[in-house]
Amino acid sequence: MTSTLEAALMRLQYPDQLPAAGANLSLGRSLSAIRTHLGMDVAFISEFVDGRRYFRAVDASAPSPPIQVGQSDPLEASFCQRVVDGRLPELMTDARLNAEAQTLPATQQLPVGAHLSVPVRLRCGRIFGTLCCFSTDADPSLGHRDLALMRVLSDMLADQIDTDLQDQRANNAVQSRLALAMDARHMRSVYQPIWNLDTHRLLGFEALTRFDCDPQRPPDQWFHEAAATGHGTVLEIRAIETALQALAHIPDDLYIAINASPLTVISPALSAVLAQHPLHRIVLEITEHDAVDATLYNTIAAVMQPLRRGGLRVAVDDAGAGYACFKHILHLSPDIIKLDVSITRDIDSDFSRQALAAALVRFSESIRCSLVAEGVETIAELATLRQLGVQLAQGYALARPMPLEQALRQIDTATRA
Repeated sequence: MTSTLEAALMRLQYPDQLPAAGANLSLGRSLSAIRTHLGMDVAFISEFVDGRRYFRAVDASAPSPPIQVGQSDPLEASFCQRVVDGRLPELMTDARLNAEAQTLPATQQLPVGAHLSVPVRLRCGRIFGTLCCFSTDADPSLGHRDLALMRVLSDMLADQIDTDLQDQRANNAVQSRLALAMDARHMRSVYQPIWNLDTHRLLGFEALTRFDCDPQRPPDQWFHEAAATGHGTVLEIRAIETALQALAHIPDDLYIAINASPLTVISPALSAVLAQHPLHRIVLEITEHDAVDATLYNTIAAVMQPLRRGGLRVAVDDAGAGYACFKHILHLSPDIIKLDVSITRDIDSDFSRQALAAALVRFSESIRCSLVAEGVETIAELATLRQLGVQLAQGYALARPMPLEQALRQIDTATRA
């Protein structure tokens, strides 16, 4: 596994708490507003976790405040804990005059003069932490209206934090599922043969991914969920690594076709993985149903150029499925075009599908590109495709996706034939 992928997998492990980066801009703006209104030096939101106080968001008047986001200290040694349990009042115009505050080193070390602190209580009743403001100087002008404003803001922040935590828990659940799915015990590759219909010769296999874990669902749903949560490239790279292991076991004249989205194609992790294998035995199928920005096309071409010089072939998937696919073909100049299942399905009885397939045959010939029909399920479909001039195909009518061991037997049968 590449170091890039390892780092990405490490990031799949998050605690069920507000992200330590405290990057929520609304929290920062709220802290800045209350600190400025009260004329304080520092405002922060703390979180209580396992006996420690973590600073999740900080706003300060000075460029180098005494506390930073992500820092933590023992909860018992903090003002926050004493405010929550009632040992300190929520409002102190001068903490140095309070006997309990005098027992805390921070009172003299910072020092702490004026101090306001209110609990941040979530909808479930749990105290998340505190909203605090303090200054190094005393401020006798602070009063109950200021404290009331802090409480109102604390309630507002609690609602926002509740929402953030809910989103974080949902994201954690996705990450846990993906981590399980990427385990070698639960992810496997199956291989669907690709045949030359004229010579009856086996050319290679398209590698497809299967997941043997809960929730039981089609593979495309795993990849869609990963992409929607920002983990698509990690999952795709792991699937590609798994698929390419077959190259060491199949004859040198056969290739493996792998699938990757545009974002994965431009990832350095993919180039690093491909560089470990003979490029002339790999076909990279770029899968994308939506239009791609022109800048991304340029980036893909730049990334693919040295790999294609090394022998890598590029395929565009789902030809005929929509306008976006034709843009992919025009911009990427593929070596192979994959005729979408929506065209091959019932092509034997649908004149429109036959006309479109025939046009794509002529188009692929004119640009010196191979055309592979995918999703061929019946002998009638297969016969029609051959009549239309489609030479390469894959699908249930020829062979289903199969484990590597079965694929090797298929190779042996094809060789004897």
